Amino acid sequence: MKTVLTTLSGEKMISATNSALSGLQAFGTKINSNANNVANASTDGYKKTRVLMSSQEPQGVQATVQQVNSPGSMRMEETNEGSELVEGSNVELAEELPESQLNSRFYQANLKTIEATDEMTASLLSIKA
Repeated sequence: MKTVLTTLSGEKMISATNSALSGLQAFGTKINSNANNVANASTDGYKKTRVLMSSQEPQGVQATVQQVNSPGSMRMEETNEGSELVEGSNVELAEELPESQLNSRFYQANLKTIEATDEMTASLLSIKA
């Protein structure tokens, strides 16, 4: 159900439900990126991803996933052909873990917004009935 609130002059206000839903999708994308980065932190040559968020018209936010091509740590590894230089992943767990906690909290905040909007809509419908 789409909730559109209007002012006394009849102008439409931004729908809290639609804004919160776009926030849920965006922070869900960020959480998935964090989880993928953490899961591949010890995979040789893995390049982490970052999610950039931007305004979406007419309302909300859009998440764009980008690969970060910075080099990973280099180490010497013994192979059948002798020593070989191997590039590790460029994931920094000290960045990923706090960021994943923040993204989880932002996701929960958007869920609370949807819950509050649903409660207000139910109250309004109850009053009108």
